[in-house]
Amino acid sequence: MPKTVWSGDAMGSSADKVDATIALAHDYVTQRGGAERVALSMTRAFEGSPLHTTLYDPAGSFPEFDDVDVRPMRINHWGMLRRHHRLALPFLAEAVSHHHVDADVLVASSSGWAHGIPTDGRKVVYCHAPARWLYQTERYAGGGAERRSLRGTAVKLATNVLGSHLREWDQRVAKTADRYLVNSTVVKRAVEEVYGIEAEVLAPPPALVGRHGAMTEIIGVGRPFVLCVARLLPYKNVDLVIEAVASIPGLDLVVVGTGPEQRRLEALAEKVGGTRLVGRVDDAELRWLYANTEGLVAASFEDFGLSPLEAAAFGKPTAALQDGGYLDTVKHGTTGIFFERPEVDHIAGAVDTMIASTWSEEVITDHAESFSERRFIARMREIVKEELARA
Repeated sequence: MPKTVWSGDAMGSSADKVDATIALAHDYVTQRGGAERVALSMTRAFEGSPLHTTLYDPAGSFPEFDDVDVRPMRINHWGMLRRHHRLALPFLAEAVSHHHVDADVLVASSSGWAHGIPTDGRKVVYCHAPARWLYQTERYAGGGAERRSLRGTAVKLATNVLGSHLREWDQRVAKTADRYLVNSTVVKRAVEEVYGIEAEVLAPPPALVGRHGAMTEIIGVGRPFVLCVARLLPYKNVDLVIEAVASIPGLDLVVVGTGPEQRRLEALAEKVGGTRLVGRVDDAELRWLYANTEGLVAASFEDFGLSPLEAAAFGKPTAALQDGGYLDTVKHGTTGIFFERPEVDHIAGAVDTMIASTWSEEVITDHAESFSERRFIARMREIVKEELARA
């Protein structure tokens, strides 16, 4: 493996150089989400390092991965699994366990699999959450049609039939890490409860949709509008957001994201009116949406609340559920408004308050800057240097 060389700080101005073999890992590069943005930030921190993953679908994830040395595992030969990674759940532990990585330091971005990749070097795990299919099964599998689908069946098989084995595997491989990092205080507590491991909180950056970049207008979006950015899964509560905004006269909603709930949500949007589901958008289109929205609505249960930071980079407030990772990324009354429960009236009340309030764009953007990619990269490099010194 070629060696990765980087400067001591995030901008390359330090004369302190590090010369080592660094490898990266991520569960699967098959979708466009916050975890994939973190993986891309890691590739910028350790430019030239290979990224090991179970499954890679270039069409399904961010185009920036085209410029990364992505190294999928043998299981990637099955096209159906690339398109529907949940179907692979029963097979991933074995696939990961047989994928040895030779490096001085392996940095693994993990929500359940990459932390299990074996290496003879030091291992740093950046944990987005302990495996949801093992410890939050109902939330991960979803309900209704999703639970009855082929994907839902795969989740049930993995948890009901293989659950004991997978939990034993998960607990065992977690102990192979030399260092654990987490994205929020919520996940820090979860890692302590599940694994008994003390972790450092290192919030991820809203890296790819900063306000400085190309913008592409989405034609036909009504004004004024609020924005919801989420994968269309049951626990994201997009249906409640649609109903809540529909109850507010003169305000439209734009929903960005795809997922198994799409048909049901499209039917609901058609029924209540005032909502446009735009599906998957590129970064230029997303920048335009953030720049022109009145604010963001975030009603899901999240381990880390990334989208409010993306909105904050454009000086826009967020109406967010007072739970989980949003407690780290939204300051009530300063960068947004909290609502207590994911219920239509609570969401509508918070959105009403957000729209009626006056916000300081400068204060909100300063808040976003405190989560900058420069800070994230600098700390990641410091941590890897510390682990190299301990080798």
